[in-house]
Amino acid sequence: MNQGGIARLAGAEWPTIGLLVVIYTSFLSLTLWHDAIPLVLWLPLAAWTGAWWSSVQHEIVHGHPTRHRWLNTALATPPIWLWLPFERYRQSHLIHHRDDHLTDPLDDPETRYWTRDGWRELGPVGRFLVDVQSTLVGRLSIGPLWSIAMFAHGEAQRLVANEGRCRRIWAWHSVFVVLLLGWVVGICAMPLWQYLIGFVYGGTALALIRSFAEHKACEDVAERTAIVERSPLFSLLFLNNNLHVVHHRWPTLPWYRLAALYRAHRDELLEANGGLVYQGYLDVFRRYLFRRYDHPVHPAERVDPAPIRQAGVSYPAASASLSQSSVVENAA
Repeated sequence: MNQGGIARLAGAEWPTIGLLVVIYTSFLSLTLWHDAIPLVLWLPLAAWTGAWWSSVQHEIVHGHPTRHRWLNTALATPPIWLWLPFERYRQSHLIHHRDDHLTDPLDDPETRYWTRDGWRELGPVGRFLVDVQSTLVGRLSIGPLWSIAMFAHGEAQRLVANEGRCRRIWAWHSVFVVLLLGWVVGICAMPLWQYLIGFVYGGTALALIRSFAEHKACEDVAERTAIVERSPLFSLLFLNNNLHVVHHRWPTLPWYRLAALYRAHRDELLEANGGLVYQGYLDVFRRYLFRRYDHPVHPAERVDPAPIRQAGVSYPAASASLSQSSVVENAA
């Protein structure tokens, strides 16, 4: 199989455009009428909307839903999570798709693995916090705060050096954050804590369910990416990226074509990835809610003295090492 054998859809991709309308309508409704919805219902709806928005952002990173990059960027720019500028995410995530570097502590911006040196630099408290996040309960509880803090740490260094147009990206992002919070707090009179817990923390936590078991360190590149089957609700939330092998094999295909493609090539894909498959996210929870998914130190201990990528941006995973803190701009 190869990506070149499957053509992308031409023109506008209406299922994705329709989904954007649903998500932004939900966002406006949940903020405007926040006081009319019981908090016990509002919080999961806000978290779902925040995570769904992140899934659509991921789709837009890969060139959807139109042929016009400026229009796609405009559709993805409203910063519902507040902390992640879309252009920074785009730069990082496209580097992640160099599959020969997947899970590498130096070259994969979305890895959760560390080099031995980076692991030692963390210190006892840092190692404890990282190790806790090797379980799902830890990833969901402290993972969002850790990811945001690690991202902010790396971005502060980039702002000083103005790497990868960082100052310009953050200047525009700050304008959009002010506008968004002006709507949320100024016009809708929503308590800021409610927004942060629902859309930001809750939305990030839900997105972390998808990324938790997506990749595993393995010598064979094809066996580093997992599949989660039989999960209709989360398949909708994650836009079929639970079938992550398919996305990495054909990264430019729209989300609504991935499931049919997986069914058509299931046996071949399972053979290629070594059978790294889960029977739904309940299976992932059952295995890893309180048990470590893998050791945080990368087993191959690859240390590149001049790494192509240095960590800092992840979506929504944290950086690989505090010492790896510059961005490589992707010109795509």
